[in-house]
Amino acid sequence: MSTFAFRAVDLAGVPSRGEVDADSKAAVTEQLRERGLIVLDVSEKSEAYKLESLFDRFRGIKTRDMAVFARQFATLIQSGMPMLRSLYTLEDQTEDERLKDAIAGVRGDVEAGSSLADAMERRPQIFDNLFRAMVRSGESSGRLDESLNRISFQLEKLDSLKREIRSATMYPAFVFGAALLIMLAVVIFIVPVFANAFKEAVADQPGESADLPSLTQLMIGISNFLKNFWFIWIPGLVGLSVAFVQWKKTDRGREQWDRIKLRLPIHIGDIVRKVAVARWSRTFSGAVASGVPLLESIKLTGQTSGNYQVEKAMEAVYASVQSGGTLAHPIEQAEVFPPMVGHMVSVGEETGQLEQMLTKVADFYETEVDAKVKALTSLIEPAMILIVGGMVGFIVIAMYLPLFSLYDKIR
Repeated sequence: MSTFAFRAVDLAGVPSRGEVDADSKAAVTEQLRERGLIVLDVSEKSEAYKLESLFDRFRGIKTRDMAVFARQFATLIQSGMPMLRSLYTLEDQTEDERLKDAIAGVRGDVEAGSSLADAMERRPQIFDNLFRAMVRSGESSGRLDESLNRISFQLEKLDSLKREIRSATMYPAFVFGAALLIMLAVVIFIVPVFANAFKEAVADQPGESADLPSLTQLMIGISNFLKNFWFIWIPGLVGLSVAFVQWKKTDRGREQWDRIKLRLPIHIGDIVRKVAVARWSRTFSGAVASGVPLLESIKLTGQTSGNYQVEKAMEAVYASVQSGGTLAHPIEQAEVFPPMVGHMVSVGEETGQLEQMLTKVADFYETEVDAKVKALTSLIEPAMILIVGGMVGFIVIAMYLPLFSLYDKIR
């Protein structure tokens, strides 16, 4: 089966284009005719394009692009533009190729009589469960534009949170990575030069012991290992990285890793917790406001929380609500949620203002994350100086100790 690109128009003259997997051009033409389209052109995608598409599967669509798509879609619907025309416009102006192809596929399914939510259901790698549920709720209630606006607002907040954390960690990570590479080069290429010089100097001193200081011997041993056994430590590091990624993908690994992240020192664990709570409350609020049924909202919010501990807590919440209990009680019992969250949810349940309370929780913890990230950044910079300075100092002292010893002997 091959991938074919097509151009066509419907009976009203609205242009259509996209991709279809089929055995031949004739099969593609037949499929399009069944949709009521008049085929203008059909061409098979090249092997280079297929290879590029294969790599694209491993590249996720940016949260910002999805937020822009939802916002533009809502604006077009609010302006009274027909669904198909809106989708065609979005397809034409979207730059991300994967998203463009997904929109083209959705438009083709809608042209064939499918609902928007069902068309998105066929592309779960692009539109997640919560996105589809909110769209389905908006379609059924006749308030699709409101649902899309809520989706966009939620995605924009999530993207803003990600950008804030990324910008705070990028500089320290770059400095630390550059320092490691430089020191690795020093240890592999510069330390052996000193080692050879020390051996020659000791050899010129008849009757003297050829033993170097222990710290220097350790540094030379590390240098020899890194230089002579690169075929062991480089594949070892790569293997450990791959094993770590695979371990995180397992249920047990994800559970353990999320628990470890919550317990990291120097405010890091606290930031991870507050990011998870902010994302959870923002998502839960958006789902409830869009009219998604409460049990479905609880389930979807847990699945899209991005944290295993929150997901397990939402399973307990789901069981409680399903059996006639409250939302607040299992939330108060869960360690991942600060006490304030349980109290706010309880007040929201009692007053019928759950959506507003969840929004306030999200706003509060997003502000808290901002303050904590700034505080962490102010701590990381001096810590980086101490760490890098300590590593440099260790190398310098290890290389200069033999010089002090030789100077004493010469004197």
